[in-house]
Amino acid sequence: MSNSNRSKDLDAKMSGWCFPVNLDRSMRSGRSFKKSPSGSFKEKSPLVVCFGEMLIDFVPTVGGVSISESPAFKKAPGGAPANVAVGISRLGGSSAFIGKVGEDEFGFLLADILKQNNVNSSGMRFDPNARTALAFVTLRADGEREFMFFRNPSADMLLRESELDTNLVKKASIFHFGSISLIEEPCKSTHLAAMNIAKKSGSLLSYDPNLRLPLWPSPEIARKTIMSIWKQADIIKISEDEIRFLTGGDDPNDDNVVLTKLYHSNLKLLVVTEGSEGCRYYTKEFKGRVTGVKVKPVDTTGAGDAFVGGILHSLAANLNLYKDEQKLREALLFANACGAVTVTERGAIPSLPTREAVLQILPKSTD
Repeated sequence: MSNSNRSKDLDAKMSGWCFPVNLDRSMRSGRSFKKSPSGSFKEKSPLVVCFGEMLIDFVPTVGGVSISESPAFKKAPGGAPANVAVGISRLGGSSAFIGKVGEDEFGFLLADILKQNNVNSSGMRFDPNARTALAFVTLRADGEREFMFFRNPSADMLLRESELDTNLVKKASIFHFGSISLIEEPCKSTHLAAMNIAKKSGSLLSYDPNLRLPLWPSPEIARKTIMSIWKQADIIKISEDEIRFLTGGDDPNDDNVVLTKLYHSNLKLLVVTEGSEGCRYYTKEFKGRVTGVKVKPVDTTGAGDAFVGGILHSLAANLNLYKDEQKLREALLFANACGAVTVTERGAIPSLPTREAVLQILPKSTD
């Protein structure tokens, strides 16, 4: 069968305060509304381009067991940048994915999944000599994960600069990426070139380090490489564990640690995610905390990516969102709810929510 046919086929832990959040019209509809000269509202949905890896996650059908003890696995598409692209599209936004998969059954499956979710996949490439990456994910009793990766090398590591869809990069209102694509050449050079093109084209650069230590040669190399592009980012999302790692064990709940070691003058928004507890935010003008949305977790795979998809969807619709604290808080609550919905099902992409699902789970106080 030909490839074309296959494709068809600040709270108690910080000095700050919380106040009620009410979702405005644009947030509830999932789109921004730009008023035309005639006075009518016109929908606007700028493009978010996500660069990096896409792979197959194998998730145990039961929780609280090791990979060797699991009786069976559920196949689920994943990869943080691809998850974010699908998450944005599910919410009604416009997204694209740039990356490489193997010219194999899994690669064709992933390409089809992007198309089914209305993600622009024109920047996707297929490698005839390398396989699509695989990851086995262990779910602990609390829903947290441990990973075993198969990529020696996998196709995502082999994307060359000559294969980069530069025109697609230039169209991005927001260019989003992680750090896994910085581990090996030639993908590392391609990643850096894409960032440079996006920056020169006026895109906001969004960075989620998405630390996966087993993939790196050493913790020292991981820390150095992740921080090497830190000051180029306009938007950064980071977890508490990643703060500990990048700062050498400092308290992730200490505002001074975040502001002195991680915040930089070029940043427009730094968000620290706290899992089910919510998130903290830092801008040049203000800082604070938005509480989480409580659910019973089944699998936390993809929760952070759902959060990123939620906040980037809102930012793409209003690139100055970070300047208005009330609107930013609304967007962060919405993003928290995106993550909450995702942990109620297994797998990353299969559990990413629609706008309607997010609005249903939001606290009644937002009505």
